[in-house]
Amino acid sequence: MADLHTIKNRIEKNYKHRAKWARREGLEAFRIYEKDIPEFPFIVDVYKDHAVIFEKRDNEIDAEKFDHFNFIISAVKDVLNLPEEKVVIKSRMKQKGATQYERLEERNEVMAVREYQAEFLVNLHDYLDTGLFLDHRPMRQVIYKEAKGKKFLNLFSYTGAVSVMAALGGASHVTSVDISNTYQEWARKNFEHNKISMKEHNFIVQSALEYIEKAQTKFDLIFLDPPTFSNSKKMDDDFEVEEDQVALIKNCLRLLNPGGTLYFSNNKRKFKLDTEVLAMADVKDITASTIPLDFRDQKIHHCFKITHKKKT
Repeated sequence: MADLHTIKNRIEKNYKHRAKWARREGLEAFRIYEKDIPEFPFIVDVYKDHAVIFEKRDNEIDAEKFDHFNFIISAVKDVLNLPEEKVVIKSRMKQKGATQYERLEERNEVMAVREYQAEFLVNLHDYLDTGLFLDHRPMRQVIYKEAKGKKFLNLFSYTGAVSVMAALGGASHVTSVDISNTYQEWARKNFEHNKISMKEHNFIVQSALEYIEKAQTKFDLIFLDPPTFSNSKKMDDDFEVEEDQVALIKNCLRLLNPGGTLYFSNNKRKFKLDTEVLAMADVKDITASTIPLDFRDQKIHHCFKITHKKKT
């Protein structure tokens, strides 16, 4: 029977190890607990001097789980030595489409967290997600290292963290495409916070699906990170990443310069690449190398490196 002592010990052990690693790496946002003990199906992330606890569930919480919920809050406060107001609780029930992006609160409290060469603005209270996808940390480093002198396109760009890394890595031009005004504004603020001139960079408020169908500009490096499912009111049709992958990748390859690279990532746990994609491009599954060290979940995302087919 799991109790407060059990969960406190686990969080203490994890935190000690991860905090040391994060300091060494130059990270202020990292994961310290991820459903390690089955009776405690929670996720705990550290953001500087705050902790965010995600409670994952499919339906209403039962009394026993409620005790466990109190245990984990208590353990996080004790181990990290945090006052109540610096522990943020989020309930992640099964989300449908656009609901995952709806506002929870209106506190508008923003803080900056360091990640390697950059600092990103996060909002721990107002949305289900904080403004920074921690699982894409290794991928952001890939883009940073490959961006020098390249034209970079970030599709479904969210708050522009990948775009910031491309710009800091020396991309000659960065285009960020997202359907949300809120996230594009957030992306601009991330650029400003990192003292990146906006002169060579575009922020386009448009459906990424529509953009890749109509755009004529070519790019050397593309990052494509669509949601698993979307039924946004701003889109004509529903979108499902596995069903729509062929058209998605075909359109991206049209915009990719010869010798260029498309990185395609998605969060659908049972995602399978369509054989038609394998027929039209050279594809390498790089998922294993893009899962961060602080994540236990090896299926948090799938990631593929896609290039034009080599002519034989």
